[in-house]
Amino acid sequence: MAVSSSSPAIIFAVTVLMLLTATLLAASNSLNSAVDLLPTYIGAASIKNDAVEWKGACFYENKAWLELNNKSGSEFGGGTLHIKVDKAHSWTCMDIYVFVTPYRVTWDWYFISREHTMEFSEWEGKAEYEYVKQKGVSIFLMEAGMVGTLRALWDVFPLFTNTGWGENSNIAFLEKHMGANFYARPQPWVTNITTDEIHSGDMLAISKIRGRWGGFETLEKWVSGAYAGHTAVCLRDSDGKLWVGESAVLPWEEWWEFEQTKDDANPHIALLPLHPDYRARFNVTAAWEYARSMDGKPYGYHNLIFSWIDTISGNYPPPLDAHLVASVMTVWSKIQPDYAANMWNEALNKRLGTEGLDLPDVLVEVEKRGSSFDELLAVPEQDEWIYSDGKSTSCIAFILEMYKEGGLFDPISSSIQVTEFTIKDAYMLKFFENNASRLPTWCNDNDDVKLPYCQILGKYRMELPDYNTMEPYPHMNEHCPSLPPKYHRPKNC
Repeated sequence: MAVSSSSPAIIFAVTVLMLLTATLLAASNSLNSAVDLLPTYIGAASIKNDAVEWKGACFYENKAWLELNNKSGSEFGGGTLHIKVDKAHSWTCMDIYVFVTPYRVTWDWYFISREHTMEFSEWEGKAEYEYVKQKGVSIFLMEAGMVGTLRALWDVFPLFTNTGWGENSNIAFLEKHMGANFYARPQPWVTNITTDEIHSGDMLAISKIRGRWGGFETLEKWVSGAYAGHTAVCLRDSDGKLWVGESAVLPWEEWWEFEQTKDDANPHIALLPLHPDYRARFNVTAAWEYARSMDGKPYGYHNLIFSWIDTISGNYPPPLDAHLVASVMTVWSKIQPDYAANMWNEALNKRLGTEGLDLPDVLVEVEKRGSSFDELLAVPEQDEWIYSDGKSTSCIAFILEMYKEGGLFDPISSSIQVTEFTIKDAYMLKFFENNASRLPTWCNDNDDVKLPYCQILGKYRMELPDYNTMEPYPHMNEHCPSLPPKYHRPKNC
């Protein structure tokens, strides 16, 4: 039994990686400040407004304006973007710009003080013409310039290498930017488990710290505040056989053997046993029915990004914002239009109550309604939404949907949208064992520090701040900010 992880899911991971790498670069100290490392939204050059003016990284006095024309003689014509740059602070510097509409992305660079032009020979039909006439062309500045951007990328590169260098880089980043601790545990680092003390509904929190997925999880952890990057759940069948559900439902022995011997991302794993009261309430039959209903369904690439974005501005580490998200989406829509349609177009249409709109049409529709793209991104995901290839669930939504189907959120389950939960939101739930004497006998057996959960694999002691502290409440996690480094969470957000 498997939840499919086909090519669109891989492309989605790369897309999220682009966004999260951008935010990771913002945390680097290799340059002067965060805004040196990300494309910064300057404004929109429009025919309706006065020229937009700003201070660049190289040129300190800049302005831009747009004029429509029809040099091509086409039905809707084109336009000329004028960019005047002046007062360079150095003879050798230059500024790099990206110019975006919902229908195109282009770029240019300037190192001479004068007026430059960017020609748009022909708009892509009436829709782009109307959009540009109303909203103009968005301008982004690459604050770091060419050399700075390449240097920043070099600083990020080791996070994704499957080496000791990469592992140390991930650890150093999490220590510095999240305040995480990596205290070594006594050996052996693999617990001698007797599975008869593992029960249906017990959660597994997994943290990887090297290689491609280790680097990706580091970004995910930093943005969301979670101290784990993946999750799974234990289930026993009617014969008492133990299984593990994540992107596939596998026999415990097969899953455990892989994690110990074949996963080269250096996984650290903790078992989070359910509290006896919640274990008694957990309808295992209903949980299995849900798991089987997801057999062959895609991973949650449709809605994964929306579990992170809950607010208009409180989830974006600066200078990341909705403008940059829209621009990355626009780029991917041009590079991989079919995958882009799967990755976010359907989810955006769900939020608008429309069908079949591509990204440019979504942006136009949002403007028509007097709303904004950042407001659209913050609309809560609904568990009942069915996408063209079925329901869409990430690893944590897959587990929490089993909890929901199994009765753990009753009597407020109808007001809980598990697709809005991050991994941190999940392990904060007050569902787990709070009495150390009832933990499995082998729990933390080799460690002199007794955690409130059972770490079963890994060199470093796993931390899960705020573990098992929050009672569920209606509309939980639908409007929560998540800005590092403190990740302040208002009550009942």
